[in-house]
Amino acid sequence: MAPQQGKRLKGTQIFRPFIYGTTALPFHPLHNPKPPGVPDDHTHSWTVFVKGIDDVDTTYWLRRVQFKLHESIPNHVRMVEGEKGKAFVLHETGWGEFEIAIKLYYVPESSEKPQTLYHHLRLHPYGRTEEEKEIMRTTNNGQVISWSYEEQLFNEPYESFYEILTSGALPAVPPKGGKGAKEKLVRSAGGVLERSAMIPLVNRPGQMFSRETEQVEIKKLKEAMIKIEEMARKTKDEVEKKEKRLKELKADSAKG
Repeated sequence: MAPQQGKRLKGTQIFRPFIYGTTALPFHPLHNPKPPGVPDDHTHSWTVFVKGIDDVDTTYWLRRVQFKLHESIPNHVRMVEGEKGKAFVLHETGWGEFEIAIKLYYVPESSEKPQTLYHHLRLHPYGRTEEEKEIMRTTNNGQVISWSYEEQLFNEPYESFYEILTSGALPAVPPKGGKGAKEKLVRSAGGVLERSAMIPLVNRPGQMFSRETEQVEIKKLKEAMIKIEEMARKTKDEVEKKEKRLKELKADSAKG
């Protein structure tokens, strides 16, 4: 752990959004031919990664990432060092699904301990219904995408690390003008450029997490809540009817 720089900023929290997960594609003679040397029983190529939301650089706060794969895979513990402007990526091939432990190592200036995330590698289409699985089979060029959105929270960071977190930084892919475009840099009251933790307004190819996605999920949750409340009301009515009938039967039995 690096020496503490300055003091912690009490009552201050800084968060940075990022994405982690896997993308898999079955081998196919035309669309995804199997490379030479790949074992015969391997059916898919797949990638596990950690990257910034909207491809914004993360290496100013994330130093390296350790991917712990299944023990049957040679050299199953892999360490990926950060390269400015690039995602933390690991490419592999295989035939089975398993849980991947993803350990995040922060830059020395943070004085933060490593944190571990867990992600299940998906090679085959998945979903709650067959319809959802079929949609996954026919979209994204046959890729099986299993991504998760996360927010890294730094609670009461040290002064020196706070300066690193809030200093100016350009995104890896400059935003384009037009509908849904937004600045990746914001200015503080003092006019100093700060790193933005803002989430894109709308989805675009390769970026499925945005305010648009958030609103869709909120709508689904509201619809689910309405269904649950309706089911609870119906269940309550049925219980009350049965309790009433039970009392009637008891009363009739007492008279007899």
